[in-house]
Amino acid sequence: MLSRLLKCVREYKTISILSCIFISGEVFIEVFIPFLVADMINAIKSGAAMEEILQTGIKLVIMAVLSLFCGSIAAILSAKASTGFAKNLRHDLFAKIQGFSFANIDRFSTSSLVTRLTTDVTNVQQSYMMIIRTAIRSPLMFVFSVIMAYRMGGALSLSFVVVIPILICGLFLISRNAMPAFRKVFKKYDKLNESVEENVRGMRVVKGFVREAYEKKKFAAAADDITNDFTKAERIVAFNSPIMQFCMYFNTVFILFIGSYLIIKNGGTTIDVGQISSMLTYGMQILMSLMMISMFYVMITMSIESIRRIDEVLCEEPTINNCENPIADVKDGSIRFNNVSFKYSKNATRNALEGINLNISSGMTVGILGGTGSSKTTLVQLIPRLYDVTEGSVEIGGIDVRNYDIETLRDNVAMVLQKNELFSGTIKDNLRWGNENATEEEIVDVCKLAQAHEFISTFPDGYDTHIEQGGTNVSGGQKQRLCIARALLKKPKILILDDSTSAVDTKTDALIRKGFKEYIPDTTKIIIAQRVNSVEDADMIIVMDNGQIAGIGTHDELLLNNNIYKEVYEQQKLGGEDNEQ
Repeated sequence: MLSRLLKCVREYKTISILSCIFISGEVFIEVFIPFLVADMINAIKSGAAMEEILQTGIKLVIMAVLSLFCGSIAAILSAKASTGFAKNLRHDLFAKIQGFSFANIDRFSTSSLVTRLTTDVTNVQQSYMMIIRTAIRSPLMFVFSVIMAYRMGGALSLSFVVVIPILICGLFLISRNAMPAFRKVFKKYDKLNESVEENVRGMRVVKGFVREAYEKKKFAAAADDITNDFTKAERIVAFNSPIMQFCMYFNTVFILFIGSYLIIKNGGTTIDVGQISSMLTYGMQILMSLMMISMFYVMITMSIESIRRIDEVLCEEPTINNCENPIADVKDGSIRFNNVSFKYSKNATRNALEGINLNISSGMTVGILGGTGSSKTTLVQLIPRLYDVTEGSVEIGGIDVRNYDIETLRDNVAMVLQKNELFSGTIKDNLRWGNENATEEEIVDVCKLAQAHEFISTFPDGYDTHIEQGGTNVSGGQKQRLCIARALLKKPKILILDDSTSAVDTKTDALIRKGFKEYIPDTTKIIIAQRVNSVEDADMIIVMDNGQIAGIGTHDELLLNNNIYKEVYEQQKLGGEDNEQ
């Protein structure tokens, strides 16, 4: 798991190593400074000449400057290395997600993926910085300080035999009890982000039903839950300070008391004031090193869950991949379903589609009708391999879709969904998602075909009009027509409209269908609709019911021999007459 994450260091590996080297230099200098200070104090006490004191002082200044230089460089390098590592990690995560099939994405909620790309990566970034700084600095400082304290203080260093075990045991117990609380917190971030995402995405519904108070209450509950867990963890970690202070004061009192006693008793022959001064400094360095190690331990503990969640995404293998020698050319738009069955999960108890057999010639217009939950959308999603069949096969141009290069296949199959997305940018930018090299003339032509040119022309900036994120500044019908135009720019061999004219009036719907028939006669057109008049002039109409084909034929044929189609037609016809009255 760690090896996979460390691959994201890449170009920042050298910086990371240099940071460790400079940190080691800083530690060595800091440990040596108290030794020189002790010599200076003893020299002053002995009545040394000013020249000797100045020489030692100059050495101290030089070492302090070198320590500052090494520490500053190490801080800069470690910051660059950790932020660079986080950048690469986010890039790899995002790239991995882009390769996911719908089945992969179904395993992770949107809020969970956002948390992994933000909060979890930030936690790992901080841990990485602590690894290349604290995990190097603190152990080195601890070891060097203990060695120097023993060398300088002799018997006085026995105080550390008491203090160090107390501090280590205390910090270990604190960290062990804080770990479960920190682990629980990150699992609850998903719930909090999900509450925010749902609220923002459905803001119009929230306001329409005056549910602001309910949403605030739901968000507050999730936030309070996280706060309680963090408070519990921080309450435990807060014991670090009193334990640290106890050990520090004990060490200070012990050294001053025993050191002073030895100086008075032996007249400074075994230990002197300078040694006591350095022992106090080394004692502080040792205790602070242990404190930092405990903080590092807690931070790593917090990050383990984040590392696991990130690794879960990195290890996820796309369920849809290219075969060994994929075909890079789609001959035509003919479609064939050969005894196709499909279910969304291996653990599903029933198939979403069962025993589908279809033969659609290139250039045909095919309508699909069916009630909610009849798997109309599921059927068409198998064509561009958004999902793979569970049984049977889907062929385009006489070739199994699994044998095509995925990019080639999807470039030749354009889908327009009922809830299609527009992205922030100009209308022109959004349309060029279909073809980034499309000319102005081509853009205008497809917009005319999709009945979008007229309303675009009414905007002051025309095709340069800025679209807000999600297309919130255009109506539902305008958004659908822009999405149809975007799909047409791909010049696909197969065009799938998944209830994508539901927000336009019947006249506009008819004009769009007429344009398809006249301008793209060779493109296979599949229209999922709720209105019979949207598909009644199709070459073939498929009636779906409970994941199976309940009828196939033309409008007239289905009126004669399909009860479901006849019932829908009569209900809509009667509804239309009632509306006219």
